[in-house]
Amino acid sequence: MTDPMHCLVIDDKPLAIDILTDYVAKVPFLHLAGSSQNPLEALQWVGERRVDLIFLDIQMPQLTGLQFLQALDRRAPVVLTTAYPDYALAGFEHDVIDYLLKPIPFERFYQAVQKAQRRLRPAVEETPRPYVFVKTEHRLQRIDLDEVLYAEGLQNYVVVHTLTGKVIARQTLNSLETSLPASAFVRVHKSFIVALAHVHSVERSRIFIQATADEPRCIPVGDAYRRTFYDRL
Repeated sequence: MTDPMHCLVIDDKPLAIDILTDYVAKVPFLHLAGSSQNPLEALQWVGERRVDLIFLDIQMPQLTGLQFLQALDRRAPVVLTTAYPDYALAGFEHDVIDYLLKPIPFERFYQAVQKAQRRLRPAVEETPRPYVFVKTEHRLQRIDLDEVLYAEGLQNYVVVHTLTGKVIARQTLNSLETSLPASAFVRVHKSFIVALAHVHSVERSRIFIQATADEPRCIPVGDAYRRTFYDRL
């Protein structure tokens, strides 16, 4: 899937908009088309521009989220975001994709947008997500490669950091490197492999990886790997 879903965030609280804007930026298949604190303005916006997915608050002045859904008339699918669980049933009666309770963890947000992706994209467009299996202490664990942020080698095991958490694999970083596609991952240090898609910025010999709601994580670039890394950017 090359074309991202265009999202609109509607909430009367600027902080709530900031949080969802940050979350959208972390997901490769999402694009923030716009945001609004005014539901009436947003309703007009939807009628004039492309919107594939709406993140909609319920308790708003001028027009509640449920009133917005009635006026929307199914022009775009909706994920409800609210601090009030009482409206869940009413929301699903409008066929919303998901119902997220504030404060919204990134992991729960990501589950909702995956659900939206499955619903919005026709089956003919779907291709298998690339993945790799790693050996943990008790089982073989599947990891979808588009969720991998970076891998950190620690002696005889590897910590694979993903969008939703981390997996401890009982193998070396060298063995993991051979199973990762060179087009998407690059070794930048004797102890680190990074996913190029999640590189947020580069400063001298440091790479900043956009992770969850935390600040970007800092990864060092080793002298022996610097030229190869910069050639890949």
